[in-house]
Amino acid sequence: MKKVLMICAVVLGFAFIASTAKAQDDQKAEFKFNEEKHDFGKIPQGTPVTTVFEFTNIGKEPLILTDVRPTCGCTIADYTKTPVKNGDKGTIKITYNAAFAAPFTKTIVVTSNAKTPTKNLIIVGEVIAKPTSSSR
Repeated sequence: MKKVLMICAVVLGFAFIASTAKAQDDQKAEFKFNEEKHDFGKIPQGTPVTTVFEFTNIGKEPLILTDVRPTCGCTIADYTKTPVKNGDKGTIKITYNAAFAAPFTKTIVVTSNAKTPTKNLIIVGEVIAKPTSSSR
């Protein structure tokens, strides 16, 4: 009988811990982006282009971006540095330096205190070479 009571107590303890962890998870901040991938299309070489990823905090706690890191030096990121409250919006502004003529796909890694702590944003497009002037 004591073993049965002990097993029941252990099972109830695990159930309580699991429900507490889930309740805490439900309180965390969370992103909802308008878009997570932006296509610049064809852009002229030597002309930097910019897009803004807008997000809403759909979680209960304030959302804090701890890092926004492009994966290459040809991309610059600027972002909301203050905590974003529940229901409020924040932005991540990405500028791509279109120096080389070629198709591109770049990833921006966003780190935060959200339920999903790492999020990848993607920019794509094709840089078109400037026409060369021919002298006669």
